[in-house]
Amino acid sequence: MSEYEAFQTPKGVHDILPDDHQYHTYIKKVIRHRARQAGFKRITTPIFEYAELFKRSLGGGSDVVKKEMFEFKDKKGRNLCLKPEGTAGVVRAYIENGMNQLPRPVQLYYIEPHFRYDRPQKGRYRQFWQYGFEVLGESDPALDAQLINLAHKIHEDLRIDDVFALQLNTIGTIDSRKAYAQALEDFYVGKERSVPPEFRDLIYSNPMRLLDQKDEDLQILAELAPSMKDYLDKESIEYHEEVKEYLDELGIEYIENDKLVRGLDYYSKTVFEFWDKHDGAQNAVGGGGRYDGLVEFLGGQPTPAVGYASGIERIIANMKKHKVRVPAKDNLHIFVAQLGKAAKKKCLPLIDKLRDAGLKTMGAVGKGSINEQLRLANKFEVPYTVLMGLTEVREGTAIIRDMERGEQETVDIEDVVERLVELIGEEDLDKYSPSELLYS
Repeated sequence: MSEYEAFQTPKGVHDILPDDHQYHTYIKKVIRHRARQAGFKRITTPIFEYAELFKRSLGGGSDVVKKEMFEFKDKKGRNLCLKPEGTAGVVRAYIENGMNQLPRPVQLYYIEPHFRYDRPQKGRYRQFWQYGFEVLGESDPALDAQLINLAHKIHEDLRIDDVFALQLNTIGTIDSRKAYAQALEDFYVGKERSVPPEFRDLIYSNPMRLLDQKDEDLQILAELAPSMKDYLDKESIEYHEEVKEYLDELGIEYIENDKLVRGLDYYSKTVFEFWDKHDGAQNAVGGGGRYDGLVEFLGGQPTPAVGYASGIERIIANMKKHKVRVPAKDNLHIFVAQLGKAAKKKCLPLIDKLRDAGLKTMGAVGKGSINEQLRLANKFEVPYTVLMGLTEVREGTAIIRDMERGEQETVDIEDVVERLVELIGEEDLDKYSPSELLYS
């Protein structure tokens, strides 16, 4: 027994084990496929940025900035943080790299880990994976509708589209949002006793956030609070109506929710989320909206933009809950068992040829007896095992054993690969050429 204490992960993070990687791989393939279809290019921003980037973009009063950022100083005392969300980094990269010179709209997507010091719970971790889409350079209700449709298509591909309902709202321009925020502040002032202590500072710093909290008392107050639609300007109303017209044309159902505001300060006009039809916002899988002022706010030229982000762990949890299985492509085809060093020397190039032929192969993994290696092959659930001992080395042959039937045949060593390809079937091979990877 070891004298050392075994390590465990810190609270709020988790290992992605092979079974869950099957889901991650499948989800990423779906996202990449849909992104390419729609003309998006992939971007990856650093895991850490200057903390001020997020303090400015998210707003000093946001929960993320006040409670959830992993901040630290480097050796020169500069204030950095692990990125809590993806949009601010993409916008920073857009400005810094002169991407405003590209044909517009500039369409970018990412699949990356993010970090928030949040209370760990089901589907929510302190390191979590998100995928997101950002469309920069155009203000058009058709773009908002297309982005929502893109998220919907991904849900369809992952077979969870029936689980979620689209919640839709508009929070107007920045000016109308300010007017509404003032109306909300006036409403909540004098009602502080009905607001839980941990939320009271929001009355003056960000009263719109009081509308989307899960606390029962706050939900009651939200029903009595002024409505955003009473403070919308004509431009915002017309824009929102056009978004809905396009969604209707696309056949996408939505629920108008005038209490939906989104948790980040940079949104304006269109906001939307996909809520669980039974659990509501508590199991929201993703959301987004328009952020026309953010690029300028972070030092760029005025640039309209719209985006969407979704949590991959939440998607996986829902796929498992609804028994959605994904293709398992890591299962082995062949186990190569050998007896003696001479046989192992012959097996190594054979294993290499089997793999090059697209047969997922394991072998030459120890010095056990043939029976021990066959038991190991059974544990790996391979359909076929290749056996080679001194007799086979001398005669230039190998034994192919059907593990399910218990039948076996002796084949010339030069014919082993061809025979196994025939048995497994061309359609099941994991075969590629390096040049094909350029276009996959």
